[in-house]
Amino acid sequence: MSPERPVFIISDHTGITAEIIGKSILSQFPGEAFATESLPFVDTLDKAEDAVNRIRDAWKVSSLKPLVFSTMTDPAARAVLDASGAVVMDVYGHFLGMMIGELGRPAIPMKGQSHSASDAGAYHDRIDAVNFSLAADDGLATQKYEQADLILVGVSRSGKTPTSLYMAMQYGMKVANYPLTPENFEQPGLPESLKPYLHKLRGLTLRPQRLAAIRSERRPNSSYAALETCRQELDLAARMMADAKIPVLDSSTRSVEEIAALLRQSLLKATR
Repeated sequence: MSPERPVFIISDHTGITAEIIGKSILSQFPGEAFATESLPFVDTLDKAEDAVNRIRDAWKVSSLKPLVFSTMTDPAARAVLDASGAVVMDVYGHFLGMMIGELGRPAIPMKGQSHSASDAGAYHDRIDAVNFSLAADDGLATQKYEQADLILVGVSRSGKTPTSLYMAMQYGMKVANYPLTPENFEQPGLPESLKPYLHKLRGLTLRPQRLAAIRSERRPNSSYAALETCRQELDLAARMMADAKIPVLDSSTRSVEEIAALLRQSLLKATR
């Protein structure tokens, strides 16, 4: 078995941007083994020096040159990392250089601007959206659907709740979700609480085998998790949503990030 190459994700704030970029790039090399360590809030030169020491220690142990994904905004801290001898992929430094060359003026380094509370309006929108999605989870608070930007529908455990919360946190969108249960299938057409909001509805589905596996983690050896139950519920939900002309997305092999981005794109296209 080949040794794991050390990978460090370093930021002077939360590290979310660096993690997204770093893990996305690493995923393009499935045959490689990586040992990833995140170092957020490296916001002083002393902390940058400590990070370099950890990089060099990992290099000695593994005998493999470490990879470093960095979103450090302080040029002095970036220089400290560059001196580590590791393969430093300086996200901000690379793109800032291009921007400075194009705009003809220097950047003003500001830590954590892409994921901070400094933009009071955007921050408030995200918090408000999360509170809304929690209140309107799993068919609750249907009286609030008028306020929703999106209403997700699908059978139990099809990914509605994590998608709702992700879209609230990432995009500041108010996302409700409504579970389609066996009781819903006993009546023709959509549930009454959904009918006024057809333009906001998007369906989530997945393969029966995948649904059965997910449900088995929650209720093993139950009729709820049985493959035939999953197949029947998914078929009935598919017919209901097709009759109502609700766009449906298959979440079987997609991450929550992919699902959220596709749903958002679907809503934007519908408004053009």
